[in-house]
Amino acid sequence: MSQKRNLWLHLCLFIIGGVGYVLIELAWRRRSHVSMFFVGGLCFELMGMIHTHLRRWVLPLRCGLCALAVSAVELVSGCILNRWLRLGVWDYSKMRFHLLGQVSLGYSLLWLLLSAVACPLYGLCRRLLLARRRTELP
Repeated sequence: MSQKRNLWLHLCLFIIGGVGYVLIELAWRRRSHVSMFFVGGLCFELMGMIHTHLRRWVLPLRCGLCALAVSAVELVSGCILNRWLRLGVWDYSKMRFHLLGQVSLGYSLLWLLLSAVACPLYGLCRRLLLARRRTELP
């Protein structure tokens, strides 16, 4: 696949993930922040890489790795957005088993479950986008 097509594919998947993440937040918390689009896009791409490159692993292991990846992205982005820039996008400090108020065990376990849907969804979106690009080529 050419670099241009590969970039287009990953940009589309990033957008799908960003929109999906914001929609999950709106459904769950009734609010979101523009930064969550970028966090969501990155998380979806990471989940997709895990799904694509480790597809021989059993689903529970892939889901666990996805939950760790999302939690790591949320920790880093939370430290930047909430602690350094003081945007106050989220605060888990009142929840049990939190780390710096930016991630919590409860939400990490929720991502474990959501990744069981996100990984196959990533694969489906990737296949559909690739099939669409093939039909558009001369």
